[in-house]
Amino acid sequence: MKPDNPNRVPIDVYLSFVSSLSGNRMTLLAGVIVHVATCLAVAAKTQFFVYIPLAAAFLLVFCVRMVIFRQFDCVDKESLSRAGIERWERILVAGAACTTALLGIASGYAIFVVHDSFAELACIAVTMATMVSVVGRNYGSRLAVDLQTFSCCLPMIVCSLLALDFYRGLLSIFLIPFWLTTRAMANGVREFLYENVIARREITIIADRFDTALNNMPHGLVMVDAENRIQVVNRKACELLKIGAPERLKDRDLGAVLRYGARYSFMDASQPELILRQLTQVAEGNLSRTLIHFPEGLSLEFSASRRADGGAVLIFEDVSSRVKAEQKIMHMVRFDALTGLPNREYFGQLVQEYLGKHQRKSGPLGFMVLDIDEFKHVNDMRGHVTGDHLLCAIAARIKQASGNAILGRLMGDQFILFFPHAKEPASLDIEIRRVHAAIQGHYEVDELTFLVSLSAGYAILESTAFAMDEWSVKADLALFESKSRFRGGISGFEREMDGRYIEQQKLKADLRDAVSAQALHLVFQPMFRADGSRIECAEALARWVHPEKGSIPPDVFIRLAEDMGIISDITRFVLFKACSECMNWPDHIAVSVNLSARDLRDADILAVVADALAHSGLDAARLHLEVTESCLIDEPAAVRAILAELRARGITIAIDDFGTGFSSLSYLDTLPLDIVKIDRSFVRNIVEDTRRLKLLRGTVHLARELGLKIVIEGVETEEQLALLNKHRSADLVQGYVFSQPVPSQNIPLLQQGIGRRVVQRRRNKVA
Repeated sequence: MKPDNPNRVPIDVYLSFVSSLSGNRMTLLAGVIVHVATCLAVAAKTQFFVYIPLAAAFLLVFCVRMVIFRQFDCVDKESLSRAGIERWERILVAGAACTTALLGIASGYAIFVVHDSFAELACIAVTMATMVSVVGRNYGSRLAVDLQTFSCCLPMIVCSLLALDFYRGLLSIFLIPFWLTTRAMANGVREFLYENVIARREITIIADRFDTALNNMPHGLVMVDAENRIQVVNRKACELLKIGAPERLKDRDLGAVLRYGARYSFMDASQPELILRQLTQVAEGNLSRTLIHFPEGLSLEFSASRRADGGAVLIFEDVSSRVKAEQKIMHMVRFDALTGLPNREYFGQLVQEYLGKHQRKSGPLGFMVLDIDEFKHVNDMRGHVTGDHLLCAIAARIKQASGNAILGRLMGDQFILFFPHAKEPASLDIEIRRVHAAIQGHYEVDELTFLVSLSAGYAILESTAFAMDEWSVKADLALFESKSRFRGGISGFEREMDGRYIEQQKLKADLRDAVSAQALHLVFQPMFRADGSRIECAEALARWVHPEKGSIPPDVFIRLAEDMGIISDITRFVLFKACSECMNWPDHIAVSVNLSARDLRDADILAVVADALAHSGLDAARLHLEVTESCLIDEPAAVRAILAELRARGITIAIDDFGTGFSSLSYLDTLPLDIVKIDRSFVRNIVEDTRRLKLLRGTVHLARELGLKIVIEGVETEEQLALLNKHRSADLVQGYVFSQPVPSQNIPLLQQGIGRRVVQRRRNKVA
């Protein structure tokens, strides 16, 4: 790296080299004193008074150089351009060259004119000494070195040669190597200093970059030596550990610094030793990293590595946000978002942890499942927001009443409780029933009052016999038993329930086989005109005769089919069979088929209905499809779209069991309906209860105002039929007053019988 050309040298380095030409001014003062004294001594010794003007010239040049130096000092160095620096270099070099030129002239004059050994020795010695000082003072400028050595040596060489003395001439020739050596030395010093300046500059830049990176990295870093003394620490480490400024911690013992931080900051007294211990384990490879939690919600993750000299590098970062996010995710995974109670999986984990801690403890344990009765009606009537608030209120009361029991939310409106060891089963039974009784009653939610009952099933067992899945099933069986008896009841598990459960599972398997083999059969309950003069439609009803148990009630096997998810298979069977049978009836008689909620969850039912009509050849106008209000709860918009498409194809749509829901009236105006089938509960006491008759008439009037046809279900007596006809409350009547459900082949026979009675009645009138 040779700075032979100023244009190659960075401008700041070039300026520092030029500035060196005006430095060491005391040596200049000493030099001018020596120069003047030498000239005066030579003049006094040799009586050559030409040396007196030379002495004056030395003084004059010195004074001029001092003035130039002062001017250079006053210049704003940062504003100097490269050209300005070059100009000042030339000015400073010119002053130095004047001094060396005077020395060369004084020496040459002594050699060529004076011929005095003292004069020659004094002048040449002072000149050579000055030449040596050129290396130390003017290394910064190649021009200064070249010009000063040339102006100094040239007069001596010329005068030695003009003296026509062989030895003097030979000696003068030796000045050339001296000149070159001096020049090379100065250049070497300049190059060496240039390389060091550049290297130091690069080191400074690297150090600044490292310091910037070190103090702006998101991680804390502490580097310690083999004695555990801090060598490097960044600002982030000091901020995270709150241990003061980095510059104050150099060469301090890390343990002492941490203990000081524990004393005067947020750390616990035990944490410094924990950090050091974990640091040792991580550095030795026993741990890959470690997480330490501090007060104020701070979590730091540490990692460390050993250095070859026995020291270590400790790196740590603030992972508080990550830890909080993980805790939040873990909470979301473990707890129900609405009630804040443990979910089923975490509830099981809590129970297993309890059993693991109390393995040696004996005594009965309790397991209870709670189910809120008719909770879906709250959502239907008051909306899901109010329903959610009610669920939270119920969960809070259960938590308050359950004491030290472990509580969880199963799903929807079900809760589960685990009761820890008790002294005896009787006391645990009393405690479980107390909790159940405490959570029943009124709840104030959203300025509304709800009377809430919860059905419960529980099992009491010895801790040695506990198995989560098995006893959960037993509690479910007890809950099923409780709900089948009366709402809001509680039942404990009994061994007979296992038998009933096994029997139910077998019945499910048999039903699946029966559906697969199409072993069900249909009966049809006709719908008559109110005067009994004609059958307009017949409702298809599925029946199942079990090979061992005989006839299974429809409400039993239909509920099982819904639980098993095979109700759509039954619907398909009924649709195809009913459409085919209807083709054997008189043309004016239609067939009606019930659709379940599962059937209407997707658009597959459209294809099923189309296939049934195409397979049988039945006109779409002769097919009626009945839906209940429960079909409309989950996805009313999707159900409405499916029904509209079916109606657009010419199929008649009826709403079944109207009046048993909580918001049926709202569906009359929004759904694509043709027929309203009023539930039998409206008819049961209309003869005795005038209020119920008024309610029925009002519902009928509303439906007719909307252009809907009325079918009254469950008409069983002549008195009920006469009352309905008196008030013209029905378009069609379905019930035992006219006919029970009959096989398909009986429908034409019934119609024929009606025809004969009508003809006979007309003949009687004529007669």
